[in-house]
Amino acid sequence: MSKTIFLMLCVTAFAGFAAVGLHAQTSRKSVPAAEVNGTFRMNFKGKYKGNSNEIKILALGGGRLHIAMDLTYPYTMQNGELMANLGTLDDKATITGDTAVYESSESGKCRITIKFVKPGMIKVSQDGEDFACGFGHNVSSNGTYLKISSTKPKFDGNK
Repeated sequence: MSKTIFLMLCVTAFAGFAAVGLHAQTSRKSVPAAEVNGTFRMNFKGKYKGNSNEIKILALGGGRLHIAMDLTYPYTMQNGELMANLGTLDDKATITGDTAVYESSESGKCRITIKFVKPGMIKVSQDGEDFACGFGHNVSSNGTYLKISSTKPKFDGNK
């Protein structure tokens, strides 16, 4: 009898974890501008602590966003000196539901996907080489970013 109860508890727990996992993967129909607008940052850890990547996002309406990225790839030279390669982007992206996409084919194929995971957090994935996205060597937008400001960002470019 105790084996049967234990087995039932295990099956129930597994079903519960599966349901939570499926719920976490679902997309939202839309994301409010208050959640979208702001500045998001991904801080480096360990040896390169103090360096970060930053993304500014502003909802423009009509399924469009203005995005600006200031990215870095920190590294240490053979002589121990800290250096960094840089990458910037200032352009428009489209948003459907909770996922924004930036695409470019100027220097090769570049696709950057921004998923609004929950309020205050985005996950960014980059398909395309650093140079295809206009970034320096090894610079990438990939990562999980946390919102550091909800203020509507100001942009340097006029796009």
